[in-house]
Amino acid sequence: MFLRTELMASKKLIGFSTETSLANDQTAVIWKKFMPRLKEVKNAISADLFSLQIYDFQKFQKFTPQTIFKKHALIEVRNFDLTPDGFEEFVLQSGKYAVFLHKGTSADFPKTAQYIYAEWLPNSDYELDDRPHFEVLGDNYKGHEDPENEEEVWIPIK
Repeated sequence: MFLRTELMASKKLIGFSTETSLANDQTAVIWKKFMPRLKEVKNAISADLFSLQIYDFQKFQKFTPQTIFKKHALIEVRNFDLTPDGFEEFVLQSGKYAVFLHKGTSADFPKTAQYIYAEWLPNSDYELDDRPHFEVLGDNYKGHEDPENEEEVWIPIK
């Protein structure tokens, strides 16, 4: 499940965002808005998509299904010169990340999260950092309900 630690360079991303919680999950809404407009993006660096979360760091230690956070559906671009109308621009700052591989459906994701936050992180030499968390949906992403699905989970560390 744990793949590596990586010092990631800054990235320019565009897409859409919304406020959500696990109890009132708006993830599908944001992706349904993003995917039909993906063809408008003319300067993408790759086909990889980013599912990015911004948490209130002070509340993260007491995270519950009702905790509100910001959710983004994004793609990396070379620059913001060709950003389509209505798209939000987001700069993901450089930093160190622990990278994990999640295999399975979205219903299986709590097991991955449990491993990362309750097992790996407390037994590592790292602490959680106050930066965005994200998943990279790359070539092996087969959809959130496919048991053969794979995605990278990037957790900010220091």
